[in-house]
Amino acid sequence: MSEDRPGARGAGGAVTRGLAALKRAMYRGGRPNTIMRWWNRLDALAYGVRWLSPGHAAVLKVVGRRSGKLTSVPVAVTRHRGADFLVSMLGPDASWVRNVEAAGGRAALRRQGREFPVQLEEIPTGQRAEILRRYLAGAPGARPHLGLAPSAPLPEFRRIAPRHPVFRVHEL
Repeated sequence: MSEDRPGARGAGGAVTRGLAALKRAMYRGGRPNTIMRWWNRLDALAYGVRWLSPGHAAVLKVVGRRSGKLTSVPVAVTRHRGADFLVSMLGPDASWVRNVEAAGGRAALRRQGREFPVQLEEIPTGQRAEILRRYLAGAPGARPHLGLAPSAPLPEFRRIAPRHPVFRVHEL
């Protein structure tokens, strides 16, 4: 399988596989470790500033289901067929997913210096494959968590779709 991915052979492939394993380890159990929590905080700060933020980057703000406090999480926004989507690279048990579900899909996005309220609508599993492929094309840091390259066949994305919630973003 790894032979199908560019850079999977030789020393470069070993480095790529090692970095992917490190990234997965930093999110063991679907939760970021201490280093990644700090890194995510820095990303959230950078993504909220217009001139530091890549076009696909945003900060999702949602009320915590237990704390009741507003939480901020860096996310990659995926554009597909004229709509914006958020994907959980860590699966259905990621805190932000559970918080969004508890909030009835209501949240806010801060993107390129602008914050606006949104309603997030979960996409049925059978409609996620193309969105997941598009997501991996724009968010290479998520590839170790999904275990596929953007060039993987669509049936492979259908296979992993139940493990990765996808939400359509509706601006309010």
